[in-house]
Amino acid sequence: MTTDDRPSPPFGRALCAMVTPFTETGALDLDGAQRLADRLVSGGCDGLVLSGTTGESPTTSDAEKAALVTAVREAVGDRAALLAGVGTSDTRHTVELAVAAEKAGADGLLVVAPYYSKPPQDALEAHFRQVADGCGLPLALYDIPGRTGTRIEPDTIVRLAGHPRIVAVKDCSYDLLGTQKVLSRTDLAYYAGCDEQILALYAVGAAGYVSTVANVVPDRLRAVLDAFDAGDTGRAARLQRRALPLIELMMAAGLPGTVTAKALLGALGLPAGPVRAPLRPAGRETADGLLRAYEDLLADSCQLQV
Repeated sequence: MTTDDRPSPPFGRALCAMVTPFTETGALDLDGAQRLADRLVSGGCDGLVLSGTTGESPTTSDAEKAALVTAVREAVGDRAALLAGVGTSDTRHTVELAVAAEKAGADGLLVVAPYYSKPPQDALEAHFRQVADGCGLPLALYDIPGRTGTRIEPDTIVRLAGHPRIVAVKDCSYDLLGTQKVLSRTDLAYYAGCDEQILALYAVGAAGYVSTVANVVPDRLRAVLDAFDAGDTGRAARLQRRALPLIELMMAAGLPGTVTAKALLGALGLPAGPVRAPLRPAGRETADGLLRAYEDLLADSCQLQV
């Protein structure tokens, strides 16, 4: 697929699943959120996901979620699309959060499959349709069965693609065959939700990515897409591989991405603050290892020539 064949992405190409900064006492840090959001957009992100899992949505209140959207919108203006994570295990509550996000200034919604209750596919489909019908914003499905316990099956996604406000998928299914089946049968914009799969999914027609690692290296990940779009697929592959040590430490070393992202942001003196319980902060050894991997990535001359 060439760049010209790619459908126009509804929420941009390079999206960051932004952490939610807190003060040292654990309160919502709206000033820090604005500063971090501005840094991310200036670094190449054309979309931000607020109150996703990386944004600690299970431990922020409804009022905090709305305030975060309002504050970040004020900081970035129209320079980036804002997606609000509104998924819960309760359809009614999810609709309420969707309406609040729309009022607060979000451009779209990220709706994860209801977790723990494991609804069957017909109930899952009805859930997403009810949320999409409940407000006027476009919606991205979030398929991450490793966390929710429930897969949004490809056939279910194909049926949901017929809804005018269901326009995208954040894909953490680790099912390349299923992803390609949906891409071939719908016009949905697919976003790689796993940083190690950014280039692989983009190469088969994804719209871009929603990245946790972009909290610290937004420009390095954006460079992967830019190189591919320029026709330099070899360089795109090198850039993806260069980022893998940091990606692995942040996303596959036994700690949630929220914990590692906040540890590294804190080490860099950037807005982050503590995580909220039940999460616990990374230890000094982990933080030091993350910082070394970050510095190694920045020192790489191939990465710096963006």
